[in-house]
Amino acid sequence: MNATNPTLIVITGPTASGKTAAAIQLAQHYNTVIVSADSRQFFREMSIGTAKPTTTELAAAPHYFIDTLSVTEPYSVGDYERECLALLEQLFKTYKVVIMVGGSGLYIKAVTEGFDDLPAANTDIRDRLNTELAVNGIAELQQKLKLVDPDYYHTVDINNPQRVIRALEIYEATGKPMSSYLTGTKNQRGFDTIKIGIDLPREELYNRINMRVDVMMQEGLLPEVEKLYSLRHYGALNTVGYVELFDYLDGKVSLNDAIDKIKQNTRRFAKRQLTWFRKDNELNWLNAAEIISFAEKKVVTN
Repeated sequence: MNATNPTLIVITGPTASGKTAAAIQLAQHYNTVIVSADSRQFFREMSIGTAKPTTTELAAAPHYFIDTLSVTEPYSVGDYERECLALLEQLFKTYKVVIMVGGSGLYIKAVTEGFDDLPAANTDIRDRLNTELAVNGIAELQQKLKLVDPDYYHTVDINNPQRVIRALEIYEATGKPMSSYLTGTKNQRGFDTIKIGIDLPREELYNRINMRVDVMMQEGLLPEVEKLYSLRHYGALNTVGYVELFDYLDGKVSLNDAIDKIKQNTRRFAKRQLTWFRKDNELNWLNAAEIISFAEKKVVTN
């Protein structure tokens, strides 16, 4: 750590691991703010299904990048990188330490490291892939990605059509997989970074996921999804918890089967998140009770 640099403390880990509570506790300890790195909590219309912080939690520490977009607005990881770096530049004028929290590994990487220069968009390829998505659904595109870029397939949110299509577009345009662009030299940032992953036994994590889905249903996830039914073609809503209930509303599955599928797909998503995070040698795996004492040893505040 450099005494002249401010510090970004990243709290991450799989879904339902307790990131929000840990981040709030740490933000209160340092009397600072929280920047969200959850690619679905950006969207105003998606609250229950994204486990967005509650009103009480939002009041406990100032949050940024929560409820900043509509599901109808396109938004890329590049947009987030640019906007988040600009925000951090302003926040670090006031705070020596800022907390970032979220489970979207690609978004965290964008801010803390950046990417190799990605090829420019190829609109012809993208338009064709979007047509394939509209006609055949996302499953065929997922399988294509699995064949041409298994490394990226096993780490990306494969239910996000924008990311799947962008990866296939890059492969078809260049012959190189997306994963080959994510391994370059880190970009220099004007802040130090401490990355902390919340570590839970697999059985405990899966139990927390199952319980969270039950709580979401009790809190009104189904009515939330019903309100969004007419917008289901937007990429943001190709998200676990929403697609399964859209299938229920279409009469394809029973409600109980849809709920079971949400739990199963969320557990699979958590496994993909862990696959991504385990590749980051800078990530320090801790239980929630250890985070503050660990941060105090690492952060240079003088």
